Amino acid sequence: MDEPADARVGRGQRLQEAVREDLELFSVEELEARIIVLEAEIARSRAEIGRKQAGRAAADALFGRKPE
Repeated sequence: MDEPADARVGRGQRLQEAVREDLELFSVEELEARIIVLEAEIARSRAEIGRKQAGRAAADALFGRKPE
């Protein structure tokens, strides 16, 4: 039986696919646009790390766990 066309993509799979793309095929403008998108994703990832660390610190403070 065939897989459905909208089969779920694994976590991080699209990032791995983007990393493997042949950059030689892109124009300068496309590469610059790609960098803008990647920098925005880095900022988004860093913000999420900050939120997770703050949540963890709050939980540790509430439950009395000492920071490492």
